[in-house]
Amino acid sequence: MTGVTRPLTVLIAALGGEGGGVLMNWIVNAAIAKGFPVQATSIPGVAQRTGATTYYVEMWPEETSDDARPIFSLSPAIGEVDVMIATELAEGSRALSAGYITPDRTTLIGSTHRVYLTVEKMGMGDGRLDDKKLYSALKKSAKRAVMFDAADIAQREGTIINAVMLGALAGSGALPLEPDIFTSAIKKEGKAVKANLAGFAAGLAMAKSGGAGPAVDPAKQDIFDQTEQALESKVKTGFPHPVHDILLHGIRRLTDYQGAEYARDYLQRLEPFREHDPELLREVGRHLAIRMSYEDIIRVAQAKGRPARFYRIQGELGTAADDPFHVTEFLKPGLQEVCDLLPPFMAQRLMSWGTKSGKLKTLHWGMEVRTTTVSGYVKMKILAGLRWWRPHSYRWAVEQAAIKRWLALVMQAASVNTDLALEVTELARLIKGYGSTHQRGSRNYERIVADLVTPLLADPAPDGPARIKFALEAALAGPDGKALSQTLHPTNSPAPTLAR
Repeated sequence: MTGVTRPLTVLIAALGGEGGGVLMNWIVNAAIAKGFPVQATSIPGVAQRTGATTYYVEMWPEETSDDARPIFSLSPAIGEVDVMIATELAEGSRALSAGYITPDRTTLIGSTHRVYLTVEKMGMGDGRLDDKKLYSALKKSAKRAVMFDAADIAQREGTIINAVMLGALAGSGALPLEPDIFTSAIKKEGKAVKANLAGFAAGLAMAKSGGAGPAVDPAKQDIFDQTEQALESKVKTGFPHPVHDILLHGIRRLTDYQGAEYARDYLQRLEPFREHDPELLREVGRHLAIRMSYEDIIRVAQAKGRPARFYRIQGELGTAADDPFHVTEFLKPGLQEVCDLLPPFMAQRLMSWGTKSGKLKTLHWGMEVRTTTVSGYVKMKILAGLRWWRPHSYRWAVEQAAIKRWLALVMQAASVNTDLALEVTELARLIKGYGSTHQRGSRNYERIVADLVTPLLADPAPDGPARIKFALEAALAGPDGKALSQTLHPTNSPAPTLAR
């Protein structure tokens, strides 16, 4: 062994179902084909998103004789990883926090898409990590970073993400292995060869272009881009530049939710805030889009019946494009969700009966709908097709009235000061989901408005914004409402400790 003083190390962090083991095998087989001694180990994670699933490869980048084979390590060492492959943004960040990505050594091949962590989903408010901060930290901390949305490319190419990441690895030049050796490894593996080669080629091109996204073919642009140009123009000409991105997301979200006219209503509701602080306008625009696209049975059916969802599931399963698979949706709508779809006069009568009889909270219908069958898919499409009925439903009337009151409250707070208005705006974080989750959040919101916001609007105090913020944190601290009660009506007992 001459000229080489240490092995090359590759660490792969992947999610379950993404084919991380297959990716590891491709790299190992490519190294063997090159004549390099190589060793690989894997450590499975603890279920989806609660722990990293990692694969570790060491190779000696030159041929050796049988009596001079190197001894490899079974696990990566902090600060000694040459190539880090992360199939999701938070997985890359997890590797960074563990010390496996360093500015003097590591080439990072990372996907920028998100699959939310369990702790992010568990938060009563918006528990998501800041994607921009994660991305920035990774870019700054690696010697070289090739980062792009590999999941989007995989979906476009009809393959799974591991093939795209392999192509990006080949294109990065981080290992002394030619692209042809990797394609031979894919063919040798023999799994979904055509689709995997397409994904490999796309990842290879992406890495060679420096990670820049491919140009979008105008003929393939979303329906929103073709039908909502007038609304987008209105945003760009009628609202300040710092809020354009949020408002454009808002009109696309609401066009998908209820149509173009509903998106126009969104912009009309924002017009009174145009002359206020751009930060306030931005936050109102963000929360208003979320509140106007509230979750109901129609929205759930729309999401579960999207073709893109089936492609994503297929990718997670790691099946070939022509392999059969089945998806069964387990649904349990309650009496409240049914009432939400009825006309107001019918819903109120049924809810009154349900409250008196106790059925409103206890009556549910368990359903198993296999959406990969014709009958199951048609059921979902019929439910999603009830979008036209939504404006006539009880839930629509309730939500629109609540939104109107919230906007009026924010505007009233803005007449006092911007900080107060921002905190009143943030109270919308409490109202999300449907069923008991929505009811609990709405109750907490009304308590804060009645006991804190209304008095502060009548008699402003310098610490008003801080008190509202603290009450919001208390409401998000737990579902039992004890922290909020203690905050709104303090006693001699110690104040609760709140997670920040």
